[in-house]
Amino acid sequence: MANSDFHILLADDDEDDCMFFKEALDELSLCATLKTVNNGVELMDFLENNLPNLPQVLFLDLNMPRKSGTECLSEIKQCEKFRHLPVIIYSTSSNIDVMDQLYRQGAQYYIRKPADFSNLKTVISRTIDLIKQKRVLQSSREEFVIQP
Repeated sequence: MANSDFHILLADDDEDDCMFFKEALDELSLCATLKTVNNGVELMDFLENNLPNLPQVLFLDLNMPRKSGTECLSEIKQCEKFRHLPVIIYSTSSNIDVMDQLYRQGAQYYIRKPADFSNLKTVISRTIDLIKQKRVLQSSREEFVIQP
């Protein structure tokens, strides 16, 4: 996968979090493009309408209007045409039971949204490196949560 060809999709309804993510990505030495969607319905529509050109990774917030991140993850992992898409949960939740459920549903990694900009850059960079190395392989449960 060419470094200049890395496409990231962020599904998050919080404009500030989207801006924070974009700024962190811009400061990293990655050649990547970022597309954002603001709710679960928009996410699923985007995926359906971009089948030949799906992103290399999806960062997925859990708490979104119209369709939750959990519902979207379930649909993505049950659909043959999307199943290979690496899904990184990107949420404020630190509930272990929720993390376990998301792992069982097929999410590749889980990031708890960091409040610190430097930590955000670290987890984004680490996650993208892991996705590039492992492609679509799911992490072990012990490696599921990515921390700064």
